[in-house]
Amino acid sequence: MSQNAPEHLVYEIGITLLPGVGDVNAKKLIAYCGGVEAVFRSKKSHLLKINGIGSKLAEAIVSQTILKRAEAEVNFLEKNKIQALFFTDEKFPNRLKQAMDGPVMLYFKGNANLNQSKIIAVVGTRKMTDHGKAICDRIISEFKEEDVLIVSGLAYGVDTQAHKSSLAYGLKTVGVLAHGLDRIYPGINRELAKRMLNQGGLLTDFMSGTNPDAPNFPKRNRIIAGLADAALVIESATKGGSLITADIANSYNRDVFAIPGRPDDKYSRGTNFLIRTNRAALVESASDIRYLMGWDQPKKDVLIQKKLFIELTPDEETLIQIIREEKEVSIDLIALKAKMPMSKVSATLLNLEFEGLLRCLPGKVFKLI
Repeated sequence: MSQNAPEHLVYEIGITLLPGVGDVNAKKLIAYCGGVEAVFRSKKSHLLKINGIGSKLAEAIVSQTILKRAEAEVNFLEKNKIQALFFTDEKFPNRLKQAMDGPVMLYFKGNANLNQSKIIAVVGTRKMTDHGKAICDRIISEFKEEDVLIVSGLAYGVDTQAHKSSLAYGLKTVGVLAHGLDRIYPGINRELAKRMLNQGGLLTDFMSGTNPDAPNFPKRNRIIAGLADAALVIESATKGGSLITADIANSYNRDVFAIPGRPDDKYSRGTNFLIRTNRAALVESASDIRYLMGWDQPKKDVLIQKKLFIELTPDEETLIQIIREEKEVSIDLIALKAKMPMSKVSATLLNLEFEGLLRCLPGKVFKLI
């Protein structure tokens, strides 16, 4: 390992390599032990007291043999100038921190701000029609005057078109991969991926050497959904990864939008289904998305104007500040950060909602208007 490599990075990568420990349990393990380094420095007898930690896993932690693979990954990252973003890092996407099953570690190469104020995920079928291609291109072109980051999966079809259109209209775009950053899949998108490094980037939670195997794509989809404010489904059949992404986005309390189509079009049946079952809002243009997202005018200007007429109490000021910092935040986390009783937080939020200062999303998640 390079002498300049931070030691904590080896431990951070190492915890993702523990057998049978996923993202949710890794976070619990870190919290229980008091830090990622403390996990690997704990005695086996201490680890065995943790619920869900068996003898085999405790031995894997204590032996630290997996740290050799982590050291090799650190060398790969340094050689290829790839950022490693641990879930406690400042640059780690805040939106993904809100997802219970969000990744512990991300690997990123590029120049995009993953905490940009406006992020849209664009997804859809790999067998898009000419009509879908035109719709995708037009909607992205309508965002060219705004600082919107477009996220997709670098796959065939809608993903590829979303990335190409973003580059063409000067928008940064990030491709979320279902494999390590030592390869590009599909290979036909290698040149596209190179261009994206200078106008966006490539992101994954998979280490180098990971193949684009089928089970990796649903995991990839949760990052696409969680990274964005909203997911836009351009075209989809009745089954496919884009519908999975839409379901995940809904579970994360993200807005989901879909382009309607004719009932007899195979690749409109999925989007029509999302709209018909209230899983997505019907949109036909970027202006529809702006309106539904409350992007028609800057939030700060709205708050400044409203404060001229509304005198906020100290408790209201506290809650507004928490929501402003977190972008979208659950009522439980608001109460925790504000150190206020849940009943008081609930009543205060309701009053702020009546005043038109914030919006309540599904799952008791709040965002400023």
